[in-house]
Amino acid sequence: MPRQVDHESRRRLIAEAVCRLADERGLEGVTLRDVAARAQVSMGAVQRCFRTKEEMLVFALGHIGERIGERVQARLVRSPAQSAGTALGHAATEVSLLREEHRAEARVWLAFVAQAAVSEVLATTLKANYATLQEAFTRLISEADESADRAAPLDPQREARALLALADGLTTHVLVGHLTPQEAHDVLHAHLAGLWEQPARQR
Repeated sequence: MPRQVDHESRRRLIAEAVCRLADERGLEGVTLRDVAARAQVSMGAVQRCFRTKEEMLVFALGHIGERIGERVQARLVRSPAQSAGTALGHAATEVSLLREEHRAEARVWLAFVAQAAVSEVLATTLKANYATLQEAFTRLISEADESADRAAPLDPQREARALLALADGLTTHVLVGHLTPQEAHDVLHAHLAGLWEQPARQR
């Protein structure tokens, strides 16, 4: 009998090939033929998984978002006893893609962000990824704020938006060489420290 092909595994294999090509050439250098060659599958196999190049790119973007989200979740569950504020710092660090091992992923992510500016379907996927991350940040900020002794409570959603925008912007600043990874890390954690360094309540 012919060997059964795991359709979802094949799609993920193709998505990884898309990411490697996008890292080397940008999204404009990603073609169905080159993706098939890089993934070591036939053109027919690619076309059975994805009807169009746009559909393939949407899946690849979702794949990257899932990978980042999984790392954030892993950091949150790795040490369940950590405070919400500490967990927030770990999550924001993962999202900012500052570590050397995530440099290629950061380049690919920004290539997709640039393309999403002119592609509504990619923008929709990107917004869904950002919404998921913002929800996680909002929850952690709310939990951390509940245990803080401050004069006025934070607005968790507003602070989550600001933190996500900062983390995302730092990715760009490091990639173009405006900041070193350590400088970006310092900026991020100074911002996080500032969230909890507000005046305490009057006794």
